[in-house]
Amino acid sequence: MSTPALTTYQRYHLRPTYDHHVGYLFPAMVRASQAHVVMLTEQGLIPADRGARLLRGLAQLHADTGPAPAFDGSFEDTYYLMESRIAQACGIPTSELDVQMARSRNDLDAGVFRMLLRDQLIGVLDRVLATGATTLDAAERYADVVITGYTHRRPAQPTTIGHALAGYAEALAGEAVAYADLIETLNTSPLGSCAFAGTDLDIAPARVAELLGFDGLITNSYEAVAGADHLVRVGTLNAQALATGARLARTLMDWLTWRWVTTPGDFTQGSSIMPQKRNPVVLEHLVSMAGATAADAASVLNNVGAAWWEDSNNATTDVQVRLWDSNDRADRFFALLGGFLAEIAPLEPPSREEIVASGATTTAAADALTRHGVPFRAAHSVVGRLVQGGAPDSWTPEGVRAAAEGITDRLDDDAIGDLIAAAVRPELVLDRAQIDGPGAYAVRAQVTVLRGTFDTVTGRLAGVRDRLASADEALDAVAAERAAR
Repeated sequence: MSTPALTTYQRYHLRPTYDHHVGYLFPAMVRASQAHVVMLTEQGLIPADRGARLLRGLAQLHADTGPAPAFDGSFEDTYYLMESRIAQACGIPTSELDVQMARSRNDLDAGVFRMLLRDQLIGVLDRVLATGATTLDAAERYADVVITGYTHRRPAQPTTIGHALAGYAEALAGEAVAYADLIETLNTSPLGSCAFAGTDLDIAPARVAELLGFDGLITNSYEAVAGADHLVRVGTLNAQALATGARLARTLMDWLTWRWVTTPGDFTQGSSIMPQKRNPVVLEHLVSMAGATAADAASVLNNVGAAWWEDSNNATTDVQVRLWDSNDRADRFFALLGGFLAEIAPLEPPSREEIVASGATTTAAADALTRHGVPFRAAHSVVGRLVQGGAPDSWTPEGVRAAAEGITDRLDDDAIGDLIAAAVRPELVLDRAQIDGPGAYAVRAQVTVLRGTFDTVTGRLAGVRDRLASADEALDAVAAERAAR
């Protein structure tokens, strides 16, 4: 018997959506259904024998890791495929199914979406934590490698590789905390809300939540189905985190071009015509990935903002593909960036002469005068005159005195000596005591503090994993026990 031709709607929407969604949704729908049927049986809403039959069929589907059937128009979406396959596994017609008692596609979708996003973000957070550890290791290792720091793409002041990387590690630490918070937000269950108004049946939503590893229930059944703030937060947090990483990638491109650090061979691509070239294209890919993630976030915001305050495909099914892609891209982004940072090492950092010639030491020279009582603006004016007269390597005590004429008469030999030393010794930045600054001791202290933040998040994530593992074990045990009746 030939299969009827697909309608236009089926061909151009239902089939593409099914093809992308079924691999994500079907296993999670089966798992949620196991918890739901256990609850229905425990509550006496379905007889034990019918519950056992459903649980045996669901166990069969849960164990089946084969590919989903192709979309042929005989079912509308993954939800109806699940019903069909449960009935088939149980050997009964779909008209005898109880699996959807006191449940709607609305709350099932909302719950399954949260389960999937929760699991995906656990993986993303793993990558963020690993990248943070790698970045801190490099920051500590290179805390005494002096380079020129830039602002507005111009040489500004001496700093260190360690200082720059510790700064990025702090951004990662904040992102790690945000991901942990978001996972906790996602880990509240909407199941039991049904279409949006609940049910008169004596269900136990908290039991379903417990069996699926949720921390609790969403307070309001309307919000449980209509709410989309958590979806927006997933997209925007990924966009934020990748945008920051992309900024580091652009800075790393400069470091590689200037030969300040090595170019990791595993992250390069050879030229098709120039045999000497190894192009660090992974850094370009990271910037592009950040742009795509920002586009995904914008798509989610636009769809949610265009939806009604109710269950709507705009704010649910249609944004899921964007979030799954966003999470996958975030996972790959941090794997690539962390791998790259693990392999870089100092190659030819700027020499003392290069740093001095760039003018990056002049702020320290002016600050040296202020330590001797010269007013701030006067000190900068003196150094400004000196810069106009030549590079810091050419400055002499006589030249300093001449530059100070008409500006200040507070210069003594010690002040002049300190100014010249600060101007020609960029390595003095390694001794800077300010705890958040580029001093070697300060950077290593920053690393210690940030490791504590990452350790705290690691502990929180372990708690989530333990809860989910315990819930899985409990659901497996109770489902097997009731299926055997």
